[in-house]
Amino acid sequence: MAVVQARTASSAFLRAAGRLGFVGAFGLSASMRVAALAAVGLELSGHCAPALHLDVAAAVPNLRHLEYFHDHVRIESMLFDGVASPTAGGVLRPDRSAPGHGLTFKTADANPYLVAAGG
Repeated sequence: MAVVQARTASSAFLRAAGRLGFVGAFGLSASMRVAALAAVGLELSGHCAPALHLDVAAAVPNLRHLEYFHDHVRIESMLFDGVASPTAGGVLRPDRSAPGHGLTFKTADANPYLVAAGG
């Protein structure tokens, strides 16, 4: 099973150190293509939304780390069921028993934050 070590890091530092950051916004396939291109000696870092990007990060062979910021995790936990929690050692493991990324949107919990279009 793939395991991701959760660490907080500065993207500026990662760029300066010759590493790339990725956000899985373009999906698993695009993230894996970026990882393959970077496999020539670069490491990748997962940025933002650790619950959403955990599965993508765990599938990247040249992963350095997945950022784990309290504010992102707090918001993800407020709005989604299925958010992974790190072990005492800071390890995150994808839930392989759930389909896809394993997250379920909490519509009722999100409704108070709904903003009408254009306003």
